Amino acid sequence: MNRRTRRTLWIVAAVLLILAVAIFLRSKAPPEAARLLPESDGIIYVNLRPVRAFFHKDLKPPQRVREYQQFIDDIGIDPERDLDEAAIALHRMTDPNGPNGPVAYSMVLVGKITGKKLNAWLDKHTVSRESYAGHTVYSIPSEGRTVRIAQIGYDMVAVSNTPTPEQIHSMLDRHATAAWPFAGSSLLRQHYHDVPMLPLPSLAWGVGHIELPFTEKGAINIFGFSLPLVTDSTFIASVTPALSLGGALNVKVVEIAPSINKAASQADALNVLLILARGFTDPLADNAANNSLKEFLRTAEVTQKRDRVVITATLSPALFSGPAGSDNAPPEASTGSGAAK
Repeated sequence: MNRRTRRTLWIVAAVLLILAVAIFLRSKAPPEAARLLPESDGIIYVNLRPVRAFFHKDLKPPQRVREYQQFIDDIGIDPERDLDEAAIALHRMTDPNGPNGPVAYSMVLVGKITGKKLNAWLDKHTVSRESYAGHTVYSIPSEGRTVRIAQIGYDMVAVSNTPTPEQIHSMLDRHATAAWPFAGSSLLRQHYHDVPMLPLPSLAWGVGHIELPFTEKGAINIFGFSLPLVTDSTFIASVTPALSLGGALNVKVVEIAPSINKAASQADALNVLLILARGFTDPLADNAANNSLKEFLRTAEVTQKRDRVVITATLSPALFSGPAGSDNAPPEASTGSGAAK
């Protein structure tokens, strides 16, 4: 083997190694839509592609009001059909009584969501527009707020209703560096590695502080119960397909508590609430919805691992069944205006 051949082989081997490393890094990286989100207090991500693939025949048909159906017709986009991914950043507002309420949002939507109809709708409803980083940002008034919208790719739209354009500008800036697999907000970089991705990737996940936007006067209430959770704790929640057949989903919530002692006390309190919830639901009538709830509570477990409280449960696919599969659904439930679409 001559020197030129050896050098060529080394170059090929080096290129293949670089490609292998790049593919590996991309496989460990957060989805691009999440990497584009600005700095925030919380992040929610949903991958709708596998959801539609797994539950297409069982998902309940949407019941749409006339105004919403008209909006869908005007923009030419059906979210139930055309939206593939949604990444949402939650921003806590300093004035919860302001026009944005306690929380504003920034989001990146991915799918078949661009086109002439959307452009026409934006041109018709915008009150102002600006050019930023090679993109047009439309400002649309909505219930005392300003919603800013920018198309940042052939299949991607950025939306934000924050008081200033800083967040949507940030998303457009991040789009220019989106190829870097570990780009993203500080919250994403700190906690994405906690999101379960094996043996199957999560269909939906969220990270951040649960106080946003679920608390009221400093307490977290569900069905009238005040949950013993510290609102400044960090939470990582995920929904993952179960390995067993049947379409069940594994739900996991991890709370990173301020201390080991606080985690222990909260785990004990949550276990007590779980026992009470099982007792309250046990007398419920025997039907698909109630049985799914009982099964969810039966499979729920609360454990503590140092400063972390881990809650796991299994979600039955019966919860996603259409009205026809429900024992107590009214006959007219399947004849809404959205069902025929």
